[in-house]
Amino acid sequence: MTDAAVRAVLLDLEGTLYARGSVIEGAADAVAALRELGVGLRFLTNTDSKPAERIQAELAGYGLDVAAEELFTPVVAAAQLLSAAGARTYPLVSRELREVLPTLADEPPYTHVLIGDCRDTLDYAALDGAFRAVRDGAVLLALQTGRYFKRADGDHLDTGAVVAAVTYASGAEARVLGKPATDFFELAAASLGVPVSACVVVGDDATTDIAGGRAAGCGTVQVRTGKYEDQRAEGLTGRATHELDSVAGIARLVREWGVV
Repeated sequence: MTDAAVRAVLLDLEGTLYARGSVIEGAADAVAALRELGVGLRFLTNTDSKPAERIQAELAGYGLDVAAEELFTPVVAAAQLLSAAGARTYPLVSRELREVLPTLADEPPYTHVLIGDCRDTLDYAALDGAFRAVRDGAVLLALQTGRYFKRADGDHLDTGAVVAAVTYASGAEARVLGKPATDFFELAAASLGVPVSACVVVGDDATTDIAGGRAAGCGTVQVRTGKYEDQRAEGLTGRATHELDSVAGIARLVREWGVV
């Protein structure tokens, strides 16, 4: 950790507060303890298949008390960006997101292509349409570029694989709106009115939570839950400011560092 005291904690969700359909032991108490310390809180997720309100309801089912405005997702970032740009967007996203995202267009010309979790809409025609729109000049946006995600029934292909297909075929680079993009962490800090250097990112994923937090100038805490064991075996861990067995110990650690 840097010498700066902590003003905000940016907490990952899946793999950190819950994993494989169950809440991490001590997670709810950890969130409550952080609130008692008076630090700002944002709950960061790369979940790109559903709006914030449904994520909030799911967290309540785990016994986690999180307000909708405390959630920071790439879907929120995309909606803000596309609205401001007056975009005509080709959506390669879930059916649920198509109902809530602005600026979606049914036919060309497209100014943007947005790729997110599209497991319920993906087929060759949809993928080919995204490729052709990018080749015609549309800006490629990725809600996130995760390789895989974990569920109770095992590992599943994530959005990054679909983004990789379009970038490989089109030769275009994607602007990433979720973790590990530096903008994502900076915007989360800005939403709390604190400098990013006074934030601590807590997460299980070394490639998104830890790498992104480090690049943004945050302190970082790797928890040994979720993807940790997989990534340790790949040699990806060991770069965080600190490691904890689980999120249950985060309030004690923040107290030791000091709170502004």
